[in-house]
Amino acid sequence: MSGPVDAAAVSPAPTAAATRLTGLVAALRAHGFGIGTGETVDAGHALEAVGFTDRERVREALAATLLHGEAQRPVFDRVFDLYFPLGHTRALGADGTAPAGLAALRDRLAEALTTADGAALDRLAAEAVGGFGGYGSGPESDGWSSYQTLSRLRPETLLARVRERLRDAPGAEGPEFTERLLDDEIRRRIEAFRERVRTEARRRVAERQGRDRVARRAVAGTADTVDFLLAGRAQLDELRRTVRPLARKLATRLAARRRRASRGEIDLRRTLRRSLSTGGVPVRPVLRRRPPRRPELVLLCDVSGSVAGFAQFTMLLVQALHDQFSRVRVFAFVNRVDEVTGLIARGSADPAGLGDRILAEAELTGWHGQSDYGTALGEFADRYAGALGPRTVVFVLGDARTNGSDPNLAALKTIADRARRVHWLNPEQPSLWGTGDSVAPAYADLVEMRPCRNARQLGALIGRLLPV
Repeated sequence: MSGPVDAAAVSPAPTAAATRLTGLVAALRAHGFGIGTGETVDAGHALEAVGFTDRERVREALAATLLHGEAQRPVFDRVFDLYFPLGHTRALGADGTAPAGLAALRDRLAEALTTADGAALDRLAAEAVGGFGGYGSGPESDGWSSYQTLSRLRPETLLARVRERLRDAPGAEGPEFTERLLDDEIRRRIEAFRERVRTEARRRVAERQGRDRVARRAVAGTADTVDFLLAGRAQLDELRRTVRPLARKLATRLAARRRRASRGEIDLRRTLRRSLSTGGVPVRPVLRRRPPRRPELVLLCDVSGSVAGFAQFTMLLVQALHDQFSRVRVFAFVNRVDEVTGLIARGSADPAGLGDRILAEAELTGWHGQSDYGTALGEFADRYAGALGPRTVVFVLGDARTNGSDPNLAALKTIADRARRVHWLNPEQPSLWGTGDSVAPAYADLVEMRPCRNARQLGALIGRLLPV
């Protein structure tokens, strides 16, 4: 949303401005933004410099002082609109008149989309939510729904009408060359209006329920905080784009840990011998240097159903980190196990198609297509025992749901006995472990099982658990 800030809503007193700023910072921190005290103070100085007369200048000043990357901008904009909203009358249109009828509102919306009038689109979003988005039985609406508003208004059906108006506008070019570009631009304007409606609905709900609560619960977080089991295709695609930056950050962290570990532990015998020259005081301790040996890593991944996105993202992340290990081998399974190390290396160029490639080229299923952890673990222990050794760390990725089949605990124990360490990363929340067909508690008795529900948790676990 754009435009000058209403004096009643965006020219707060100094105390009110500080309250809004600290509320904004707290909400952003709740979404995982790393905002320190110094950055908050800088944001306050920026507000003093730009003032409150131009809402977009306020937005850009706060974004410049509080954000650390472009990926944080969508969440910031949604939260900013709650704490520094445009001034609107809650139940009426923005101009204080009763909301227009649906047909008249659609006509005005088509005209505003044609002219790309941002101020008019803001007013229309407020009128649409006020007129068609309320629900509840009280004298005033108990809530406001952007979905209900957009279902009634159907702005996407105005594309043809707006296209005709733009074609008839003076100076319009021939349709042969501009047809596709024109439709893309109209769709972009319509989606921007839809976002205005969502923002207005959140603002109205925030007036009733409180900004802090709505900012934390009703604003979608960044891609790295989305639950793997709930992520859609677009969110998974956005996650895949974060693999390389996350891998670089983890590689730097692992290199620092490796440097610290290479110093070794204190050699007590040699330290005491050296202390004889200082009267028995160990002034200069002697360290037992560790040989520079990089560990081996094995991934054993369930690629069935809803856990497939979690497994694929982890595969790509480990492939990007392969230089940190002496050897990396990746195995995938549904109810049979096959090595897919080569497919992962080739799939780094086309991460979106990695899952389809694995399912098409690897032998992962037998006589049925459901996941069977017991059979898969047993086959891995029998066929690929050579991949395990005293320097091998194994990561098992999956929800431990066996579809009622034998969990084959003996096979997992064999794997744990042969490897240096086995970590099980489970994308389900711990409260669901052991419910239904989940045998997670039984597996957790044999190996270390940790919840790993989003990319942020995965990065933290990888950085902490990977050996150096």
